[in-house]
Amino acid sequence: MKQSEQTKDTPLLWDFDQPWSSIIKPAARLCLNTFDFSDLWDEEDSTEDEGTSSVSDLLTCTGSPPGPLPLPPPPPPLPTVASPSPPLKQATKSRTLKLHWREMKSLPPLPRMTRFGTQTIWAALEPVHLDTNRLEYLFESKVSGICFSAASGRQKQPCVSVLGMKRSNIITIALSCLPPPRLLPPAINSMDSSVLDREDIQRLQTLIPTEEELSLINDAKAKNPQAPLAQAESCLLTLGEISHLSSRLQLWAFALDYDSLEREIAEPLFHLKLAMEQLAASQTFRRILATVLAIGNFLNGRKARGFELSYLGKLSQVRDTHSRQPLLHHVCMLLQQLYPECSDLYSDIGAAIKAGKCDYSLVHSNLWQLEAMCKASWEQLKMLDKADEKRKGGKWEKIRSRGGDEALLPEGSLRQQLPKILKECEGKLKVLKAVHRRVINRFHSFLLFLGYSKAMVKDTRAEDFCKTISNFSLEYRSMRQSILLQRERERQRSAPEGPSPSTPIGQRKHLQSSTQNDSEKSEEQCKLEEVLRTPESTLRPDATLPRNRRKMANIQAQFSGNLKL
Repeated sequence: MKQSEQTKDTPLLWDFDQPWSSIIKPAARLCLNTFDFSDLWDEEDSTEDEGTSSVSDLLTCTGSPPGPLPLPPPPPPLPTVASPSPPLKQATKSRTLKLHWREMKSLPPLPRMTRFGTQTIWAALEPVHLDTNRLEYLFESKVSGICFSAASGRQKQPCVSVLGMKRSNIITIALSCLPPPRLLPPAINSMDSSVLDREDIQRLQTLIPTEEELSLINDAKAKNPQAPLAQAESCLLTLGEISHLSSRLQLWAFALDYDSLEREIAEPLFHLKLAMEQLAASQTFRRILATVLAIGNFLNGRKARGFELSYLGKLSQVRDTHSRQPLLHHVCMLLQQLYPECSDLYSDIGAAIKAGKCDYSLVHSNLWQLEAMCKASWEQLKMLDKADEKRKGGKWEKIRSRGGDEALLPEGSLRQQLPKILKECEGKLKVLKAVHRRVINRFHSFLLFLGYSKAMVKDTRAEDFCKTISNFSLEYRSMRQSILLQRERERQRSAPEGPSPSTPIGQRKHLQSSTQNDSEKSEEQCKLEEVLRTPESTLRPDATLPRNRRKMANIQAQFSGNLKL
């Protein structure tokens, strides 16, 4: 109330030169990664219940004193029917089926303006004109009133269940995440990804009925034709009507999974190729090999040309006899003294770290398995074409003469595009096999570049080599960091007044002290220049200032003593 009175008393000032963007403050953009929620209103940030906040919203919006609340508007009229109502006698004789829904007897007004408007969706619906006579004929109840009430009071007939408890529970749980069973056959036949996704296909593969289960369900249904089937049995019976269900699901899954299966093979091969390039280009790696070779030749008393790189993992196990420091520690110390610009090696060979986590024997088996799946997919496609041809019967020849073999299938469906997809997969598979063969051959040539013999190359696996390099780089980085930290502590001990100027803290404090000294010197120089510039008359003592009487008394006493003498 006070706010409304103040707004009435104070006139609204409007600057027409002021831009609109400065008057209306835009709300903060509500963006999370690639999801844009900026169209959400500030009013939607309230945590109050919509039903309980209607009274307060009415008061704040109207600004009137509290009084009797306005009555809600009457509900909108029900949709009118254009056809004439049936006569009374016909209504008493006929009885239609009832829809057991939850009826909305009244439509309360919305508490405030929402993103969807000021009225409910029911208030804006247009009336629909119905043919009541046809509806009454179609949905007429064939049972009289007395029989109907007796039938409703009768208990429901138990469902037929022949599956085990565990199998039935598995099917029921899977059905809770799947579309209705009646939608499954057309979606599977056309391979409609808008109805079933990859996870749904995986669930359906666990629900494929066996011949034994189908025979049990059919026998139970023949014995009790009036009794309904349970949910699990009804689903299996529906899936059993689809011809070659397992082949259809496997072919569908292969078409959807080929890109991910190809990536599982191509990505480790790319890491291995890039790891060889990084190792060959790393100067730190070359200097480490040279340092270890020099130390080993001195200790062994020989002049070896190189060594197998698997020994790098044992540098941390060999220790000296005096300080019991590992050989890797001494290698790092020498590299810091001779080549202080060397890196930690770990940051130079990121691809080798990733390659050390891959299993290239598994990559090889996955490649051959993918090739076998591609060949099996062609066989399954031929089998499905024959099954569809038999299912369509005599109409197949007519449709082939008109529009081709794919005319029976929905236009643009995955089932229609399967021949094209399998041809693309076959072409990609040839490229993938060539890439695998060339990367492995390059790895063998890289081992020869490292001095390995042909017999050692055959016995060395790519995953073992990359894992050895990865573990050594981790050990080298940790040892290098510990040495640098120890040197920093020794510098701090040798300079107790503060940290060394080479550290960031020491540089900061040295800069602060230098600036402070410069400011003090500048102030003293300014004072000295000011004194030199003042004239001599201003340097005479001021008579208004009090003088020291004790010193004058001492001077007078000395003067009188001298006179007496």
